[in-house]
Amino acid sequence: MTQHHLDRLSSTDASFLHQEGPASHMHIGGVLIFQGPPPEFDDFVNHVRSRLHLVPRYRQKLATPRFESGRPLWVDDPDFNIDYHVRHTALPPPGSEEQLFLLTSRIASQPLDRAKPLWENWLVEGLEGDRFALISKTHHALVDGISGVDLATVLFDLEPNPPARADENLEPWTPSREPSSVELIAAGLRGNVGLATGLATRAVSAATRPVTTLGKLRDAAEGLGEIVWAGLNPAPETPLNVEIGPHRRYAVVRHQLDDYKTVKNTFGGTVNDVVLTVVTGALARWLHSRGVRTEGLEMRALVPVSVRTEAHKGTLGNKLTVMRGPLPVYIHDPVPRLRFVRRAMDGLKESKQAVGAATLTAVNELWPPTILAEASRLNFSTRLFNLLVTNIPGPQIPLYVLGRQLEDLFPLAFLPKNHALAVAIMSYNGGLDYGLLGDYDTLPDIDVVAEGIDASLKELLDAATRARTRTPAGSGGTNGGSGVNARNGGPKQILPSAGTRAKQGPAADMRAKRAKRSGRARNDPAE
Repeated sequence: MTQHHLDRLSSTDASFLHQEGPASHMHIGGVLIFQGPPPEFDDFVNHVRSRLHLVPRYRQKLATPRFESGRPLWVDDPDFNIDYHVRHTALPPPGSEEQLFLLTSRIASQPLDRAKPLWENWLVEGLEGDRFALISKTHHALVDGISGVDLATVLFDLEPNPPARADENLEPWTPSREPSSVELIAAGLRGNVGLATGLATRAVSAATRPVTTLGKLRDAAEGLGEIVWAGLNPAPETPLNVEIGPHRRYAVVRHQLDDYKTVKNTFGGTVNDVVLTVVTGALARWLHSRGVRTEGLEMRALVPVSVRTEAHKGTLGNKLTVMRGPLPVYIHDPVPRLRFVRRAMDGLKESKQAVGAATLTAVNELWPPTILAEASRLNFSTRLFNLLVTNIPGPQIPLYVLGRQLEDLFPLAFLPKNHALAVAIMSYNGGLDYGLLGDYDTLPDIDVVAEGIDASLKELLDAATRARTRTPAGSGGTNGGSGVNARNGGPKQILPSAGTRAKQGPAADMRAKRAKRSGRARNDPAE
């Protein structure tokens, strides 16, 4: 879909604007680390300028119709200045990664100016190891994580020295005339009329296919019911769900995608199931470090699910729905924890929760801005989830900017109100990198979560190694026995197994006498 002047924001895009507040910044982004010396800043700016025509939205700003006649619109910014959006800085010696991530946290702490196009790019020099970095920041109303990956085809190349692009030497950009207040109101009304026409068309189509329509209505009703049930069963109170401030902390973890595939190939499930299990283990360790008991505690993650299809490829805006996945921090053993997460996520996928969320999104399209604002706040309520966990599949091939290869790609999520931690994961070229964004005051120990992610994956890899080398089926192994169930709060074993019989006492003496008489004393399992 082409991006036009006077395009209206979708209800999902507008909801991110309504969610934003002094302490809750709704921008996302990433930290990109490159091998080699940095390009000249002017060369980098010209490189970005040469590709901007491929993403017209990056030269557009928000405009809101008066009298709340409709949702905000995207309009060309007649004062667009690329030098404002592309910025240049350097780390002081020694240029450590710790310094880079401290800079990232400070950039993430500053809201974007809504009077300008909603993005920034920072070129950061001076990173140790003959490297440099880019820090990107884009408002969530402009782009979701999946369509953000599509933008890599704009700023990145697939080879170090690509052939010249035929579309790079274009005429200077000429913005459309800035609309008047009357024109903005008219554009908002046209959007409402267009929506009403679309609904009427779908209603006629539904009437001609009653069986299919009834099935869809039944699925939608079931999905809405599941969402209501989730609201009636709120997420537990945790130290993560407190009032937050505007300042941020940022930590990263580097992993390899093959390690996650090893675990999922051994125990079943998906890479995303393994990711959620690893995050669960890390949160359990962090809670224990805070002295929080986890018996019976099941946290809940908001897991965005992209509904972006090939038809949406190359478009901006959000094509998202969400599921609320359980994080069973009460399960101590990593393999049962993974099995629980896998079954739960399979159940969510088979449920109508995503259908219900999509139905609510469609209904939101009909609501005026004031009601939409309140609905968006309910979507991010602490009653529904404890933290955001988003796993974004990235390109599995090397990417380049001006001949420099991208080495690491750490994602940057956002913190809704009263949510002190967001975990974003992105795979790229065989790696799988975590970006942890935390509230500055609530999470001075964010490194404990990062260390827990490492430890949690190691537990699963060790279990996978044991599972591949253990004796054949029937020997117990990772299938878990009654002892595992008891430790995890499940049913306790009532009768002792043979291997747990006492080696002393009257019963042991009687067994020894019987064994001696039968000549099998050496085979007595009590010895």
